[in-house]
Amino acid sequence: MKKSHLIAILIVAVAIGILITASKDVTTYANFTQAAKNNAPVKLVGQLVKDRPVEYNPEKNANLLAFYLKDDAGEVRQVVLKAAKPQDFERSEQIVLTGQMEGDVFQASDMLLKCPSKYKDQEVYVREKKS
Repeated sequence: MKKSHLIAILIVAVAIGILITASKDVTTYANFTQAAKNNAPVKLVGQLVKDRPVEYNPEKNANLLAFYLKDDAGEVRQVVLKAAKPQDFERSEQIVLTGQMEGDVFQASDMLLKCPSKYKDQEVYVREKKS
């Protein structure tokens, strides 16, 4: 075989590997009801329920945040994220979570906040702390 053929085969193999790796992170958008039926990770969009408590005690556990979220269908459930509470969390306009339901609680692994700004929209990305 020629050297150019080997290089072409190698490039194709690397491209296939990249596509397979990228396809594993594909999650669908869902609401709480759909997430409860689906046992796989999903993305969930909603708003923070400000009249319910936000549980975060950095002295006890700085990597545990629990709050209530209202999804696009209007359902309210508790969300638990094993990460620190981001600055201006209460001011967020919209929250996008990645995770899955465990019983009645949504266990989030990632959180993306869309926060209001005077000049432009800002996004804050929070990822779960791996132990």
